[in-house]
Amino acid sequence: MAEMDGRMQQVVAGLSEGVILVEPDQTISYANEAALAMHGVAALGDLGETVAEYRRNFVLDYRGHPEVGPLQHPIERLLAGETFRDTVVAVHHFRYPNRRWMHRIRSLVTADGDGQLTGLALVMQDVSERYEAEDRFEDMFRANPAPALVCRLADLRYVKVNQGFLDLTGYARKEVLGRTFCEIDLLTGAESRAVAVEDLHAGRTIPQMEACLNVPADSEKYVIVAGHPIRMPGGERCMLFTFADLEDRRKAEMELKLSEERFAKAFQLSPVPTALLSLDGVVSSNVNEAFATMFGGTNSLEEGAKVESDIALPKLWEDEAEQARFKRMLRRAGQVRGFEARLRTREGEVLDCLVSAEPVRINGEAFVLCAIQDITARKRTETELIAAIETVMADASWFSHGVIEKLALMRNPPPPGNPPALVEKLTRREHDLLEGICKGAADPEIAVELGLSVSTVRNHLASLYRKIGVNRRSAVVVWARERGIGGNPSNIPDKARKLGRKH
Repeated sequence: MAEMDGRMQQVVAGLSEGVILVEPDQTISYANEAALAMHGVAALGDLGETVAEYRRNFVLDYRGHPEVGPLQHPIERLLAGETFRDTVVAVHHFRYPNRRWMHRIRSLVTADGDGQLTGLALVMQDVSERYEAEDRFEDMFRANPAPALVCRLADLRYVKVNQGFLDLTGYARKEVLGRTFCEIDLLTGAESRAVAVEDLHAGRTIPQMEACLNVPADSEKYVIVAGHPIRMPGGERCMLFTFADLEDRRKAEMELKLSEERFAKAFQLSPVPTALLSLDGVVSSNVNEAFATMFGGTNSLEEGAKVESDIALPKLWEDEAEQARFKRMLRRAGQVRGFEARLRTREGEVLDCLVSAEPVRINGEAFVLCAIQDITARKRTETELIAAIETVMADASWFSHGVIEKLALMRNPPPPGNPPALVEKLTRREHDLLEGICKGAADPEIAVELGLSVSTVRNHLASLYRKIGVNRRSAVVVWARERGIGGNPSNIPDKARKLGRKH
């Protein structure tokens, strides 16, 4: 036996695999350098002189199982004369539990002609790097929040699934692992399903595509799915499927579609002439029925046709200067409110209009929504009202000052935000000064008539200017005479009246 051991030791000394020789009496007679290195020791005695010592010094766990009993221990199986191979165990010294090796072990058993055991050996390979890589993959796979699933290509069974996929689909882990691709089809409703299935069988990359999964949580689950061929740490060829949930995007798309449909209906049914313009206000993409009736054009938002009469073209605008000013305001501010313009209808009639424009997005494209309000009748009414007021005020001697002043304010209202200047709010001195100015008297003449100094007259004049909102004497005369002070307003020259309104 000793001679046999010597020959065996010579054979195994130079092997890269680790070899431990065990005598039938359970003593450990030899271990080569590779075996010692795989246990982190330098001498045979550090392994243990006997099987019992070896088992006390080194703790072995089967890969993926809890610690096993003594009869299942590889060295016990060897002593029983059992031949086995590719048993993977985790090994660590009882004093250093954090330092671990992964060994793939097989047994070598020889016997004499009578069946008596003559040679027992454990042959091991250090596969720590492989299993560390597998552990790293497992950790990464489990921690990845993106849904993922691993399908073994040999039989198209699912061998790994992460929590992201379970959360996405509502499956339980046991409902997925071990099932086949035919049982849980990941490419249902895919855009190029036939090509994707061919790629799966061939182990080729499956480009990302939209698919609709049949899952327990919902009747349908819309996703983006892609397949990436990988090799597991053991060399097994697999397909890694990754997913992206399209539910939020689909909801957003549906809401956008509904919103655009509501816009289209409101656009078409609005009684206000409305058009969709390009961002610079030059080209009209669509107009509603009210616009087409009044100005011409195509009134189909769905067709997307160009209109025949564009709001930015000269044939619609009566005044090219107004058109240019509208486009400048639109480019500068991005929107326009209540722009007053004269526009020509399809029959050639010129209308007074208010044009408003606001940026919008339709079907992902940017436009300017332009609405037009016809104010021709209102302008005509205002003109007729002013003419009537001027006719009445041509002989207003029998009206009270209050009535005359209200008529004057209707004909020439103050700018928005400015309170009207009323005769009743003037002081007695400002009233005297107003009459003197209307008579054509200069400041020194007014000062003598009122018994005041010239500087005092000028102070009162400055106060009068502020109250009635003018800055020159001619404007004071127009303001006063429009209110029946100092003469008949009909006698005021047109040039002076325009100057008074301006100031």
